[in-house]
This record gives sequence, C-alpha cells and structure tokens, in this order.
Amino acid sequence: MGTPSVHFSESPEDPFAIGRGASAALDGQGTVVGWSARAQELLGYPAKEVIGRAWQDLLVDARDLPVARSVVVDAMRTGGWFGVLPIRHRDGRRVEMGFRARAITRDGDRQEWILVGAPAAEVSAWQRDRALLDGLYRRSPIGLVTYGPDRKVIRVNRAVAKASGVPAEAPVGRRPREFMVDEDAGPAEERVRHVLETGEPLIFTEQSARARHDPGRERIVSVSAFRMEDSSGRVLGVAETIEDVTARHRGRRRLALLNEASARIGTSLDVTQTARELAEVAVDGLADYCSVDLLKPVTQGDELGWDTSGQLLRAALSPPEHRVPFQEGEVVPLLPGSPQARCLSERRPVLEGLLRLRPEWYAMDRRRLEIALGLGVHSLIAVPLVARGLVLGVVSLWRSRHSEPFEEDDAAVAQELSSRAAVCIDNARRFTEQQNAALTLQRSLLPSAASDLPAVEVACRYLPASGEPGIGGDWFDVIPLSGNRVALVVGDVVGHGIHAAASMGRLRAAVRTLASLDLEPDEVVARLDDLVSLLAGELEANTDGNGSAIEQMIGATCVYAVYDPVSRHCSLARAGHPAPVVTTPDGQVTVLDLPAGPPLGLGGLPFETYDLDLPEGSLLTLYTNGLLEARNGDIDAALDHLHECLAHSADPLDSTCHAVVEALLPKEHLPTDDIALLIARTRVLPPENVASWQLPLEATAAARARQLTTAKLTEWGLPELAFTTELVASELVTNAYRYAAGPVTLRLIRTHCLLCEVSDTSHTSPHLRRALSTDEGGRGLFLVAQLTERWGTRYTHDGKTVWTEQHLPHA
Repeated sequence: MGTPSVHFSESPEDPFAIGRGASAALDGQGTVVGWSARAQELLGYPAKEVIGRAWQDLLVDARDLPVARSVVVDAMRTGGWFGVLPIRHRDGRRVEMGFRARAITRDGDRQEWILVGAPAAEVSAWQRDRALLDGLYRRSPIGLVTYGPDRKVIRVNRAVAKASGVPAEAPVGRRPREFMVDEDAGPAEERVRHVLETGEPLIFTEQSARARHDPGRERIVSVSAFRMEDSSGRVLGVAETIEDVTARHRGRRRLALLNEASARIGTSLDVTQTARELAEVAVDGLADYCSVDLLKPVTQGDELGWDTSGQLLRAALSPPEHRVPFQEGEVVPLLPGSPQARCLSERRPVLEGLLRLRPEWYAMDRRRLEIALGLGVHSLIAVPLVARGLVLGVVSLWRSRHSEPFEEDDAAVAQELSSRAAVCIDNARRFTEQQNAALTLQRSLLPSAASDLPAVEVACRYLPASGEPGIGGDWFDVIPLSGNRVALVVGDVVGHGIHAAASMGRLRAAVRTLASLDLEPDEVVARLDDLVSLLAGELEANTDGNGSAIEQMIGATCVYAVYDPVSRHCSLARAGHPAPVVTTPDGQVTVLDLPAGPPLGLGGLPFETYDLDLPEGSLLTLYTNGLLEARNGDIDAALDHLHECLAHSADPLDSTCHAVVEALLPKEHLPTDDIALLIARTRVLPPENVASWQLPLEATAAARARQLTTAKLTEWGLPELAFTTELVASELVTNAYRYAAGPVTLRLIRTHCLLCEVSDTSHTSPHLRRALSTDEGGRGLFLVAQLTERWGTRYTHDGKTVWTEQHLPHA
C-alpha cells in the first residue's frame, strides 16, 4: 500500500486547521454519526456510506485491528488521543493518517468523540516546523528577535536573554533605543524599518551591540533579518537572527592590527619615532592608553648590558594627553612588585585584569596620584621589549572606564606586537649607535672654532645629514700660513657613514700637511689628487673589493683658497667643487668663475689657480653642494637666496652665517646630505705694521739689514727684540748674499707676533744642519731656529722667501 503524495509550500500550515483537516463524529459505541466533505476527499467514502456504521469495520483493515483497539483503549483512558493510524481507503489502499481525537459529553451524560485527521506526511511536516520553532526559541545558540509592524519587540529567544543577561520578557513591547545604548540602537532601528518597508532581507550584517544596563560590555553581532508575512501577504513584522561573533571579530581585528603594525612601525631609524609608532598602533587597535618606556641607553643609542634595573625614560605616550602621570622624556620610577617591574624581571607579559592602581608602584607624588586616579584605569598589560636577547624597555597598555578588561588573547597580541616593535627599536638603537660613532669621529676630525686671525674673521657651520642617509664626509678648515696669510678650504667626500668620515679625516690631514709647505693652490690640489689616487689603490688592495669606499675616496671634491692680508691678494683652485662666492663691501655678490677642475682621484687633467684682489671687508663664502640642494633641489633658487643673505656684508658675520642656514634649509626636515659652510671677512694689515726694504746684493747688505731692523723695532716700541731680530735678519740676508742672485727684500710685519722675511730670486732651499767643531761656518740657520718660534721657506714664481716668527713680549 502506498501513501498519497503531498505537496508542501515553503511554510506548511496547520494540517488540522478548519478547512484543511478531515473531521468525523463518533458516538459512544464507535458508530460514525458525522462525516465531512474533506474526509470524503481524502478517503473516498461519501457520507451516506459511512454514517451509521462502526468505524473499525469500515475504515480499519483487518490486520490493523489490534492497533486500532489499542488506540481506543488509550483514548478511553485519557479522554483524548493524538497519533498516526493506518486507514483503509474506499479503493482498498492503506492510507497513513494523523489524528486528533477528543471526547465530548452531550446532554449531561452522552459521550461522543470528535476526530480530526490529515495525511501523515503533512502532520509530520507540521510537527517538524513546530519543533524547529520551539528549538529556535528555547534551545538554539543563535539569538532570535521578532518585531511587530510597530517595530516593537514581540519575543526574544533564550539565547538573546542569556547573552544580554536580562530576562526574556524585558525587551518585549520596547524598541531598541529603550534597551540598547543610543549609538548601537540607531542602526538596529533603521535596519528593522528598512526590512519592514522594502521587504529586502539583510544577511550577515555585523554591528556593535551594548545594553543600557551594561554599557561597558561591547559585543559584535552578525545580524540577518527578513520580513514576516501571512498567506495573504499581510506584513506581520520582522524576524532577526543574531549571532555573537565577538571572538571572531576580535580575532580578525588582532590579525589586522599585527598586519598594520608591520607597515606602520619602523618607518624610520629613529628610536623615539619608532616608539611613538608603536604607541599609536596599540591605541588604534588594542588599548585606550599606551606608554613606551625605554632604558636610558636605548634612547641614547648606547651599548646595552644584561642589567634591566636601569633608569626608564618615557619615550612615547599615546594619545598625547596633558593630564597623565608621566610625560614623554620624564623618568618613570618603578618599584618592586609593580606590573612593569615584574614584567622586566621575568621577561614575560603581566596582565592585571581588574587593576586597582597602587601609587607605591610608581612612587607618585600627590599631584601625579590625583591625575592617575582620574583616568579610571581598570585593566593593564605590561609587555617587555626584548630583541636579540636584550631587554630594551617595557610597553604598558591601559584600558579605562568605558572598555572591557583585557583578556589573555589581548596579552598574546600585545606580546607579538611588542616583539616586532622591539626589533625595529633595536635596529634604530644600533643605527643611532653607529651614527653617534661616525659623528663623534667626524667632529673630532673637524677643526674647533677658528680663532681670531689677522687675515680674516671667520664664521662656519657644519650640519650632519639626517638619520637615514647617515653621516657624510663634508669638512672645512682654516689654516694659518706664514706671513699672516691664511688658507681656507672646504671639501666633500661623497657617500655616508664611517668610510666617508674616515676618508674626510685623511684628506683634511693631507691638506694641512700640504698647506704647511706654502705651495700654490693649484699645486696643493694637484698633490691632493695624487694622494687620493694612491689611497684608492690601497683601498682596492686591502678592503676585499669594497667598491663603496673606493668610490667615496675618488668622488671627493674641494676648493682651496689662500688670502694675503698685506697685499689683499687671494688665490684659489678647486677640484669639482661648487664655486666660491665673493661679496664686496658695497653689497655686490659674485660667483667666482674659476676653473672647475675634475674631482680628486681621476687624474690626467691639470688644475689652475685663479687670482684676484679683495677689498678690505669682503666676504669669501665657501660651501658644499648640500647647502644648495637642501630645499627642493632647485639650485638656481637656492643661489638667489644665498645672494640675498650675503648682500648684507656689513652684518655681523655669525648672523650672516645663521641667515644663510635659515634661508636655504627646510625647517621641517633635517638635510639629506651633510652641509659645510665657511664665510670669511677679509682684513688688511695697517701699513704702519708692515716695513719692507730692498737691499742691494753687496757685502754691506747684512749690516744695512741690522740697522733697518733696529730702527723699526725701536719705532714700534720693541727694543727688547732688537738684538734677536738683528741676528736673524743678518743671518738670512748673509745666506741670500752667498747663494742667491739679484736683489734681496727684507720685510718686518707686526701683528700678534713679529715676522721677519727675507726674499730672493733663488729657488734653492736652505737646509738646517749641525756644524762640526772644526767648521768655520754653517751655524746660521741653527741659530735662527733656536732664537725664533718657527721658521720656514715658501716658494713663489720669482724665487723664495725665508721667514721666521717671534712672540711679542706683551703677548
């Protein structure tokens, strides 16, 4: 026997409802006394064939009689029955029917039975729907809320009640804004209104949900909603399913935070900036407040040891509130027992879930204590910053009044975040350490502030590059020469780092050595070029092919100038360096058109000397290319700014130097290349401080030199130097008479010392030697060297000059 096929709608209706169920009436003996049209439709029996007959004889197959009798017994005992019973169709088929039987009493004592039946398949489907609905409201872990057409809650299931912590009947008859926090209720009401008006379902929409009775507890829920309608299309309300996805949402947020941290932390090699980036990332995704406290050696780029009990400095704080116990740059005292102290000693995160702030942990004064208590902090995670086995400091994450306490998962994320940041901070510390070493090396190789010289007044600036490129190889020098002359030099070794600083030191030492030989500027640059080529060859042979160091050495440039305050003559030569700028006292600014020459170390091309006379009070400005390239790389605009600043030649020299730096350097960023700037204001020795005589080359020249010297020193008020200077002048003139040809020039110069110079047309250099006891001569230069502070020889195109220096008595 088969069962009739049943077609279901998407939402089966009650099969026992009026008009859908088959109904029959039986008297107390089981005789059919009533039969509906639906019963005839389902079982095939017309009413006239059924009424008056016993239902067991007509509707029950013989093999099902035992079951039928058992049903009758149960019904008589309980006064009703519900279940499935096989019924014989008029055509002989067995049809599974579901029945509801209920006994009723008529006329006080007459009992009858009302039966309502439907195909068993429809009954089963209806029962499943009822079981599903019951499960949704009573046992489902997913929340269910139904709203009426007025957008008020009709019913919530137990999952919603359990998650919200309020009885299931509490929200009934209320709108979301009456039991949810305002910022969360708005989207909820708008969602219900939209579904009611449009009929468009919403699927898996995530939003925040917080109840008014517990506003600090935030939950992230996934909401799906659809409109409920009856069979006629009448809107009955909206049903929402709500799933708590807080854990999943926080997990995604933590992963996103770690991913974001990789991009945002470590953008520079500055320790403080990296600490700020860590604090900002932590506040954006994990905490209300974050402080990063580093051991003092870390902030200074010093070497670290294994001791973690050193002084902690607050390196970063986010958000940068004004009212916090300790600001950036302040020392943060921690006493034993504090979470941060335990974190550092144990090298593990410390979570304080319900923190009761203890002032003794931080040795706070009353003012700081009041500030701390005002923050309302209730939860803390302290995480050590450890990189390469060394402790760098501690990160403190704080949550205050309106946030939930930290969880263990938050501590794990904080540890991962801090571990990544610690490597970046340690990289920045190591870079700072290297930069400090290079800067210390470079500053030790640069000259100290130039002293007051008779030839020039000098102002200078050296500005190292910013942290990223590293220390460069720019340098300057002011070198006193014989005859009160002065050499001014500015140079640039390309590249950055220790190699550039070391190469700069070598070149500066070489320039000073060459300057002491009193060579012409083109000769100094040419010999420096030879030296660079030699050093580059040594580097190539001894540094395992360190190409960068060789390129730095060969890429060096410089400009070398010599100024004579007696003649006002200035000679310059350069090797691939920016041309100097001259400013005359009337404010006219000119870029000198001296031959550029190749950079040092290329070889093969000659260098040329450029000569000019400078009026007293002129400015000679030498600089490296970093000065012109610091602001946007616009060389022409930078030169215009430089000319404007130098046009005020009468201003104090240090003010002019400061104005140039302010005009050409961007205020918001450090330069990307080193900058060396040297400005010299020329001086001229007063004519009364210089005496010069041309002596004929004859036997009386030495005696004449002694007479002139004694007379001039008496005139200058220096009679105590007369004897010594007479002897010096006599010996030098005598040497010229013996070994040179042509006239001899004697010159005395009085400045901070007394200079005696004897010039002749010979290029033969005198040599100091010790005479034997049997020698009749050869002791002249020895006596000169003993009686003077310094002596030497310089060569010119026309001959040579032998000079000596003596201290003045009052000096």
